Amino acid sequence: MALSLIGLSGSLRRHAYSTAVLATLGDSLPADMRLEVRSLADMPLFNDDLDGEGAPATVAALRRDIAAADGLVVISPEYNHGMSGVLKNALDWLSRPGADSCLRDKPVLTMTASPSALGGVRAQQQLNETFIATCSRLVIRRQIVIGMVAEKIVDGRLVHQPTLDFILDGVRDLGDACRH
Repeated sequence: MALSLIGLSGSLRRHAYSTAVLATLGDSLPADMRLEVRSLADMPLFNDDLDGEGAPATVAALRRDIAAADGLVVISPEYNHGMSGVLKNALDWLSRPGADSCLRDKPVLTMTASPSALGGVRAQQQLNETFIATCSRLVIRRQIVIGMVAEKIVDGRLVHQPTLDFILDGVRDLGDACRH
């Protein structure tokens, strides 16, 4: 049976580099894995007063789907030395209830991308700290930071093969974490 992975992009931009990376990855996975990229565009701003039994439908659906998935692939652009607010907001929703959230013990592979040479390394740190706080199972490996990403995306596709190969190595590590 194929491993079920959910991909979350921290960018809402129509031609987002992060989303292009996930789209390319989804088409490049081995036959024993499938990736469903989910949009965060309809996630309301986190408000604990709205959570619980009456949580917004988009939140409830994403929580349910992540709970059912084998693992997560998450990519964020770097904004002002940090992860995107869109992604942080979604992770705040997904981390509830704290002791029993859909992120608890979920294998997660994190990536960042930036037009700068650093590839979003500062956002990567924030992203990983957040997943540590949610008791997720981070895939520990060399960080996947995609520097100069604007030069590696053409027509909505990641065309830089060494970068894609490096990401696929990370996804294999994620697959191993999902199976154990």
